[in-house]
This record gives sequence, C-alpha cells and structure tokens, in this order.
Amino acid sequence: MPALRLEIFDTAPAPDGSPLPLVEATAVEEAKVAAFEQGYSAGWDDAAAAQQGDQGRIRADLARNLQSLSFTFQDARSHVLQAIRPLILEMTSRVLPEVAREALAPTVLDALMPLADELSEAPLTLVLNPAVRPQVEELVTQATGLPMVIEEEPSLSEGQVYIRFGPAETKVDLTQVTDDITSAVRTFFTLNS
Repeated sequence: MPALRLEIFDTAPAPDGSPLPLVEATAVEEAKVAAFEQGYSAGWDDAAAAQQGDQGRIRADLARNLQSLSFTFQDARSHVLQAIRPLILEMTSRVLPEVAREALAPTVLDALMPLADELSEAPLTLVLNPAVRPQVEELVTQATGLPMVIEEEPSLSEGQVYIRFGPAETKVDLTQVTDDITSAVRTFFTLNS
C-alpha cells in the first residue's frame, strides 16, 4: 500500500526554495505558552480545591472529636460526682457540725473583741446553750479578762450564742451556717445528678 500523501494548498515556495511551514513559529510558541498557562492554572485550581476539601474534612473531624471529648468529660464528671456524693454528704452531716462545735468558742471571741474595745465599761452577757458553756466561758475569760454574766438558754442550739454589751447585741449562729452549707452541698449534688 502506498504512503498517504496530503495536498499542500500553499503555492508559493520559500525564498530558499524549501516548502513553507503551514503554521508560523511564533504562533506555535504562543500556543505552547497558552497551553502551559492553562495547564498551570488548572493544576493550581485543583490544588486549591483539594486543600479546601482537606480543611473541611479536618474541621469536621475536629468538631466530631471535640464533641466526643465533651461527652466523655461530662460522663467522667458525672461518675466522679456520684462516687464522692456519699462521702461529701456524710462529711457535711457528721464532720461539719463537729468542726462548728470546736470553732464556736474562737468565733464568739472574734465577734466579741471589736465590741469589747468599743464598750469596755458595759457588762458582758453571753446567752448560750448549757452544753457549750464550759468551753466558751473558759476561752472568753482567758482572752479578755472582762467580767461577764452567762445566761443559759436550753432552747438555743449548741451553735448559737448571743453576745450583749449594754444595748448592743451580736449573734453567732454556727448551726445556721452548718445548715446552709449542708443545704448547698445537697442542692449541688441534686442539680448535677
């Protein structure tokens, strides 16, 4: 089979007698540059799209992991609170009243000192439960040396003491403080369960 021959429609030969190319060299160069630019631009667009897709996936993974971590933290917190609840409630019902009982005499003294400085001539009267009289009386007598009258009032709780200097009166109520703390602890565990 003979080789295929294409017709040449250009009739004018080049000045040196060789046939003229069908496309000019500058046009070929421009086409190459345009093709390179188009390919470069398409590659850049593909890379940018891929990067945006990666960032979207990373954000979604991060959000999912943070949400999972949040649930894990809440679960762990809830379990820890439920585990320590009996201990804390027992401490507030048993240890806290004992601590308040031990702190009553120093608290009465702290409340008494500012009044003693202002009203040193007036007689001091303490109204308290008979069960706490010895410890309060001993500490106040040793610390102030003021003459005092102690009135026992069995209707007062062991954490209540009224301090009177003439017309001025101050109330120390560690029973109420203990009850408030216990109530706050119970409310905390009720809200967090």
